[in-house]
Amino acid sequence: MSARIIFFNLCLAILFASQAKAQIIVSDGTKIQNDTIGEAQILVQYETRCISNTEKPENVTEETMMLEVGKNLSKFYSYTKYVCDSVLAVDFANKASQETINEHLKQYGTSKLSERTFRGYPAGKVTTLDEIAGISRLRCEEPDERPQWKILAENDSILSYLCGKAECQFKGRTWTAWFTTEIPVSEGPWKLCGLPGLILKAVDSEGHYSFTATGIEQCHTDRPILFDGKKHEPMNRKAYNKVHERYYADPVGFITGSMPNVTIKVSDEHGNATKNPKNVPYNPLERGE
Repeated sequence: MSARIIFFNLCLAILFASQAKAQIIVSDGTKIQNDTIGEAQILVQYETRCISNTEKPENVTEETMMLEVGKNLSKFYSYTKYVCDSVLAVDFANKASQETINEHLKQYGTSKLSERTFRGYPAGKVTTLDEIAGISRLRCEEPDERPQWKILAENDSILSYLCGKAECQFKGRTWTAWFTTEIPVSEGPWKLCGLPGLILKAVDSEGHYSFTATGIEQCHTDRPILFDGKKHEPMNRKAYNKVHERYYADPVGFITGSMPNVTIKVSDEHGNATKNPKNVPYNPLERGE
């Protein structure tokens, strides 16, 4: 592929509102293979709130996340990313103009929680997939570690379900969760699981992340659980975290270092040229050791 074609396919740069919210998206339009790994029995929608910049806690990002629960298997992912990826796939297939692609990126937004988490795939493992700027596709496969919960005496009601309360320390954060035994599946958002019922709400003690169920659907028709990570680069957790840290320290440098033929133009929401972002605020859901 020539450098010119790479430029037109890959030079996508979007800045939202301020440097603190800078995000760069690059995509080459590559069609990713999806493999069916199970059938969803329950679908849960969560309203998710997160604070990316801990120095500006008033800037809260809201996003819709989805949990697909199958037999001994679950998938947790961003609905925002799913919609955006689907629209971009159609754009690339139709050879849409750069202006159309950029407009769709603005319209459908970008995900702050782009990771997809597969519990129970492969069996006894948790697999995390992520794409950095659309060019580095990562796969991190780890043992399925379950939180050690302390169940409390308090109760609450969420979506008309009676919920119990529990607390745990897990992956660098202290979590409080509300679960319902009326839906007796030991699942929940992200890697939070291991309670005697579905987790309908989870909040970390610092208020950086929260997941609140806003809808539950019993799947009565075939709904495949899809896995798209077979060709992602495999790596351990330490290496996975390092790649993310490198990107957030210098997003443009990360991209041009990986793809030297790519030209990046960074602009604000008005189309005015601006400096390349450096040290973009980074507050990962899972903290390293």
